This record gives sequence, structure tokens and C-alpha cells, in this order.
Amino acid sequence: MCRNESMDLGQVVIDTADILKYIDDSGSRFKEFHPGIGPYGEPQLVKLVAAEMSRLPQYSSGVTTMRTPDLFIRKHWALEVKLARPFGDNDRCAENWSVNLLHPYSGNTSLLGDCLKLQAFNCEERKGVLAIGYEHEPAQIPLEPLWSAFELIAAGVMNLNLGPRVVARRCGLIHPVHQQLVVIGWELR
Repeated sequence: MCRNESMDLGQVVIDTADILKYIDDSGSRFKEFHPGIGPYGEPQLVKLVAAEMSRLPQYSSGVTTMRTPDLFIRKHWALEVKLARPFGDNDRCAENWSVNLLHPYSGNTSLLGDCLKLQAFNCEERKGVLAIGYEHEPAQIPLEPLWSAFELIAAGVMNLNLGPRVVARRCGLIHPVHQQLVVIGWELR
């Protein structure tokens, strides 16, 4: 399989944010939670994103969900995905929510652990990680310190070589707590 460099991570991040906003605008509901994409679990959300991506011409090479990686864009990207939600559907502060990104151990399900898993994953596609975060408008707990902590631990503690941060933000979500989303991407070099 030939590596195709034409699709950059910035486009994937923008498309993911647009797809999530589109799904949110539809009034979609996960289980008994408030309508909107905020309450969806990671596997369910990644499946929805993959299904919508598959309808777009730029993803005609094929998009699948797997155990590793979470989102596989054939000939382009192998991506792991994590959610960051400081508040639950009930507007209460969630416990241990930042661990989803920052637990720096191999075999762990954090985004840092996923970076290690991706390093060992054998494929021709470029590798990267996506974080999908939800905030109030304005943010009661801003996610920026979480992104910076992730980058510091990845580079300074784990010696991971991340590309520059790519960001797409969408406001006006229908959920009363998860009012805006941010999709962040880093290439794992």
C-alpha cells in the first residue's frame, strides 16, 4: 500500500468537527441523556463519525472503526480518539475526566497510552491522535490546560514526537451542558 500524503490532519480535524456539529444539529440522542452529541460514548461517537466520513468524496478510500486504531482512513490515517468532558449530562463536574488523556503508561486507555499503542501498530498510513472536548459557552473549566499538559507529558516525559496541534472549534451545540466542542489533532511522528 502506498502512503498518500495528500490528506493533511488539519482537514481530518475540520471534517470531524463539521460532522459532529451536523450530528448534533440533527437532535440525535444517546440513551436517556439530553439531545446532542456530548453524552455519546467514544465507540458510538467514532462509529457515527466514520459513517458520515464514508459519505464524503475525500474519504472514498474507505473509513473503518477498529480496536486499534479507533478510526482508520485507508491510505491516509490511523487515528486514536479520546473524549474530554469535564462535566456530565447533569452539569456536575465529572471525576477523573482528564485521566482519559494524561495517564502516561503503556497498556492504559489514555490518549498517551494510545500513542504508545499506535507506535507499535504496523501500517503504511500516517498515525495521529484526536481529542474531542466539550465545554460550556463560555467555558467553566477551559480545556486549554489539558491540551498543553498532554503535549508536555508526551514530549517531556514519554519522548513522543508530536506534530503541531491542529484545532477546530464549533459553537452552538444543542446540549445544555456540552455547548461547544473542540477537536484537536496531533500527528504522531
